[in-house]
Amino acid sequence: MKKLMYAMAATLVVASGFLFANREIKNETAQKISVKTLTSTERDLEKEKWEATPAGVNFKKWEVSPAGKKVYAAEDKIWKNLKNFTGMEGVVTSLSLPQESKLGFGMMIRINNDDYIVTFDAEKTQLKQLKNLKVNDKIVIKSHYVSHAPKYFYPIISCESAAQDGKVIFKRILRKGGC
Repeated sequence: MKKLMYAMAATLVVASGFLFANREIKNETAQKISVKTLTSTERDLEKEKWEATPAGVNFKKWEVSPAGKKVYAAEDKIWKNLKNFTGMEGVVTSLSLPQESKLGFGMMIRINNDDYIVTFDAEKTQLKQLKNLKVNDKIVIKSHYVSHAPKYFYPIISCESAAQDGKVIFKRILRKGGC
């Protein structure tokens, strides 16, 4: 009987030791993951370091090139709509993105005589209505976000909602657990 009690106690001690050790490992990983926010001077130093790299030099050259200036000018035209989250009426000019694009599902849309890449973070159930669009269809899109990259000759709008003839055909579904 005593041997059985000692064996059970030893098993309990070993099991609790494993659980406690596992908890410490998880806590250490969580502490390592925490991101340190940079001060403005640190951020400026990091930016200067990046601008000295070949990628940074190429980006700076692109910004002052005619293509970069055209992209920035097109972004400026829609900035007020993005800031106020108001609809932007556009015409579908292409149902596909430029070749070798790695932006996911999207299409080309002309808004106020400027072309934009519009990407949709869509789930499979939402793609059917978007794929029913045709060239020259008018749609109204809403977004908070526009980006650019030297690889593309157009600003990139991340669409949050799209409507055609007053009917919503796409609304971005927020991901569970944050971003």
